[in-house]
Amino acid sequence: MHQFRPRKSRGAGPVSDTLGDLCSGPSCGPVSGMEAWLESSLHWLLAELALPEVGLSAIFLVSLVSATLLPMGSEPAVFGYVKLAPHMFWPAILVATLGNTIGGAISYAMGAGAHKAYLRWKEKHPDGDDARAKAGGRWHDKIQPWLQDRGPVMLLFSWLPVVGDPLCAVAGWLRLSFWPSVVFMAIGKFLRYLLMTGALLWAFPGVA
Repeated sequence: MHQFRPRKSRGAGPVSDTLGDLCSGPSCGPVSGMEAWLESSLHWLLAELALPEVGLSAIFLVSLVSATLLPMGSEPAVFGYVKLAPHMFWPAILVATLGNTIGGAISYAMGAGAHKAYLRWKEKHPDGDDARAKAGGRWHDKIQPWLQDRGPVMLLFSWLPVVGDPLCAVAGWLRLSFWPSVVFMAIGKFLRYLLMTGALLWAFPGVA
């Protein structure tokens, strides 16, 4: 079976040349040594991430974290990995889908946990429900029934920027059926990675 092997670096490259021009005196010895160590570490890290078994783990972690409420995008990581190892296109898409779907399920669980915590708070503070109703009345009167009527199928749009990740948390808050929600998350996220990565490969064929 063919294995992808990263290209070996020829020389230190333009980064080292630039550093050498900026710091050539005897007082720059410790600094230039640190810069050289950082550069060599960077080359090692990039070479390691180019390996299929390591790169897929990185893709999984980035995709998982980006599916939570943290502002991070995973498409550039998937695109960069596929450019390094074109024969790993489908494994990268599937691993990214798995990680992003698990991240969406975590957001769902966070929403469900927040709802349970609210119910416990409501039992202890029955008079505080009026203030909550005034603050979120519009959301509860319009958006909540709209989402509940359409159900888990709305999670096909969980891949959308800005609104997709909160949508998973809202599904947990509304206690929509868990497994149907996860299935629709996975379908939407798979199509997102497939189309986005394919479009980037088509738009930037010469990027290496």
